[in-house]
Formats: sequence, C-alpha cells, structure tokens
Amino acid sequence: MLRSSAWPASASGVDTALIERSAGRLGAAPADRLAFARSVASTTPPLSAGSAGGFFATLAAVAAADVALARTVEPHLDATGILAQAGVSAPEGSTWGVFAAEGPGVSLTAGPAGSDGSGGSDGSDGSVVLDGTKPWCSLASTLSHALVTATVGDARQLFAVDLRQDGVTAHDEAWVARGMPDVPSGPVDFDHVPAVPVGEPGWYLGRPGFAWGGIGVAACWWGGAVGLARVLRATAEAHPDSELLQAALGATVADLADAEDALADAASRIDGRAHDDVDWSLLAQLVRSRVRRAVDAVRTRVVATIGPAPLTSDPAVAARVADLELYVLQDHGERDLARIGRKVLERGGVAW
Repeated sequence: MLRSSAWPASASGVDTALIERSAGRLGAAPADRLAFARSVASTTPPLSAGSAGGFFATLAAVAAADVALARTVEPHLDATGILAQAGVSAPEGSTWGVFAAEGPGVSLTAGPAGSDGSGGSDGSDGSVVLDGTKPWCSLASTLSHALVTATVGDARQLFAVDLRQDGVTAHDEAWVARGMPDVPSGPVDFDHVPAVPVGEPGWYLGRPGFAWGGIGVAACWWGGAVGLARVLRATAEAHPDSELLQAALGATVADLADAEDALADAASRIDGRAHDDVDWSLLAQLVRSRVRRAVDAVRTRVVATIGPAPLTSDPAVAARVADLELYVLQDHGERDLARIGRKVLERGGVAW
C-alpha cells in the first residue's frame, strides 16, 4: 500500500495487508469495532517523534478496509496517546473518544465540584464537574470514556470523563447522516458530571501532538480513497480496451501519490526529531488541505466513471463513498485555505 520514498523507517514495520484483512472481516456492530480499536492500540506505539510513519500507515490501512472503522479507531488511538503524554493511566478495557469540537449556541464549562454531594469538594483538591453541551461527539453512547475540552475562565482545558456516569446524555437521535450511520456523532449534555483534568489550560491545543493528530485524520482520508480507487482499477481491468477508464485510473494514481507524499513527508519531519524550526500548525493544515483536494478529486472521478450501478447494488461501495464524503468535511475547505494564507502573511513559512 505504501509507495512513497518519503516514508520514514517507522512505517516499514507496518503490515498494511494484514491490518486490512483483519479490519475487513468486521461488521458494523459498535462493540466489535471498539474491540478492534483496543487491539490496534495495544500494538501501535502512541504518536510521537519516532513513531509517526507507523502510526499514519496503520490508520491508512484501517481506512482502506473500512472508512467507518477508521473513524472509530483514530480517536481511540489519539486519546490513549494524549493520556500517555500527560502521564494519566487509562482504565483496563476502556474505549475512548476525543470531543474537542465547538459549535454555535452550545458550550461546555468546567468548574469546581460543589459540596452538595455531587463532588464533595469546594474544588481545592482539583475535582471538577462539567456542565453544558458538547457537539459532534462520536460514539458517545457506546464509549466508556472520552477526553473532552471545556472552558475554564478564558481558556480551554482537556478533561477525562467516564461517560457511563449519571448526568451524561448522548443524543444519537440527532444523527441523521447517510454517511457513517453506524458512527453517530450527535451532541452530549453534561449535567454536573465529575471529570479529571488532563494537562493545564491550553496544554492540549498548544502541544505539537495536536497538529500531528490532525495529520493522522488525513491519513484516514487517504486510506479511504485508496480503497475507492481499487474499485476503479477493478472496473478498468474488466474493460481493458477502455481508454476512458485508463485515463481516470491514471489521474487517480497521480492524485493519491501526491497525497501520500504529503503524509509521508510530514511523518518524516515528525520522526526526524528536529522540531524547533517547524511550524506544526501550518504543516498540518497544508497536509490536510492537500489530502482533502486529492480525496475529493478521486471520489468525484470514481463516481462519475463507474456510474450508478455499484452505488445502488454494492453496499460496500455505496458506504465507502458516503462515509468518505462526510469524513473529509472535518477539513473546512476554503476556510482552512484562508487560515493557511493568514499564517503565511503573518509569519512566512514558504520558500518563495
């Protein structure tokens, strides 16, 4: 699956074919997917300098088999890695999400636990409770735990919370998407729910690992597009005289190679350990935007070329197209391109 010469050594030890075979045998049951996420986490080193190539390759291989499964595995790996960085232990057998999105009209705040029996403290011992609503909380009704960002004064801070507690209400019914229907990502209400701080205010967003994790999501997008490109290749193989199919396949090969180079180069930079002069937020957004462009082009081209039959008769193809279309919307398109432009105007970052 990996072809770019830019991949660092940490990617060479990943058996992407084995990961794909293992992931491809799973159904849509959340419990099975979460069990697979725990299994992958047990054999995948946390994302850090020295492991980025293997981390990204693993996520891409999972997505090549099942995009929705990658959407389950990625936040679990992200959360367990964040906990390891912060020196916080995860309970045995726990499953994790990362709920860090913000949305209009809703907010989540963290405050000291009261002395009314809900926390038994005035907050002096560090105990905290969460109140409010958090949007875009994937699998909140089936996960055991999550890392959640909440407002503390004027800052945002990360907290670990047991989602099985009283006061946690997940709204799966709000999720009506046709893409990833088995990964409901509705809002969650928190009503005086005890939580544990993970890092100081600002730590979660300020560390290089935040940007690195965003590149990991892009690796999932790329892997999902690789799986879709294989549908086009199979169609072209079945019609060896079609220059139209060959041209579409050639353009797809080029798009996916460009995206892979972006991911591999980023992994090499992370693994290279010389981090002082890297603008990680700019690099991460460049990679995400490059991969998004390639994935959108591949998805559009494949759908237009293979026609409606696979989309209406093959559940796996139909699901992959819908899942991938929704997943890449975690990138904000023109708004994120504008963010790149602002960063370059403010502090450079390009050779020209």
